[in-house]
Amino acid sequence: MKIIPVPCLEDNYAYLIVDESTKKAAAVDPVEPEKVLKAASEVGAYVDCVLTTHHHWDHAGGNEKMRLQVPGIKVFGGSLDNVKGCTDQVENGTKLSLGKGIEILCLHTPCHTKGHVSYFVTSKEGEDPAVFTGDTLFIAGCGRFFEGTAEQMYQSLIVTLGSLPKSTQVYCGHEYTVKNLKFMLTLEPENEKMKQKLEWSEKQREANQPTVPSTIGDEFEINTFMRVDLPEIQAKLSAKSPVEALREVRKIKDNWKGGNEVYCRAML
Repeated sequence: MKIIPVPCLEDNYAYLIVDESTKKAAAVDPVEPEKVLKAASEVGAYVDCVLTTHHHWDHAGGNEKMRLQVPGIKVFGGSLDNVKGCTDQVENGTKLSLGKGIEILCLHTPCHTKGHVSYFVTSKEGEDPAVFTGDTLFIAGCGRFFEGTAEQMYQSLIVTLGSLPKSTQVYCGHEYTVKNLKFMLTLEPENEKMKQKLEWSEKQREANQPTVPSTIGDEFEINTFMRVDLPEIQAKLSAKSPVEALREVRKIKDNWKGGNEVYCRAML
């Protein structure tokens, strides 16, 4: 299994998942089809299907053009999302396969959109699994609650994605890592793992390199949205439950202007 990030638009990522034994590939959120098809041809692969995480134009906006350029291609999308160009709807638990050795499990991860789907990908070769999280889970962040609640985001992040193996590689929908970590450090200025990840991420971006993938295990250390079960995080936010803490972090992030100030209750 080979995974190729394809930068698109201003800060989006599309991805190619390539079964190296057959050269069949799945394209995740190919908003700019030409770039994705070019990346496939460069490794001798051909795109067999599209995996759409959610209906927003910067993720699903290339589906119809992909169908024109690859006649007969299947375009998968969540049954609760109105995904443009979708040919085959998937539910939570739907299983797909790619080539001879790759299995794909569809996970309903609602909140950013009501039908958002993350794709958990495993290989028979014993490689680390991967999950494509769209705009539900970012490195050191999560998506805005456009069509859902804090309760749903808790379920999506902590219960659904958080139960995957800690070694699972996380491939998210946007390059937001540096800004996300700067925000997280206003909440947890003492978090050394966050500081180290920020330093590394800044170097990656200076070299025009991606910061994906992270891992599920890493996110439990550097992503406050994933750390709301910890009593010390709830206390810091004056929250009485993990869901309340998650809601509070999202509220603060939504109003954050990008400075380096350390969070305190008086800021609200």
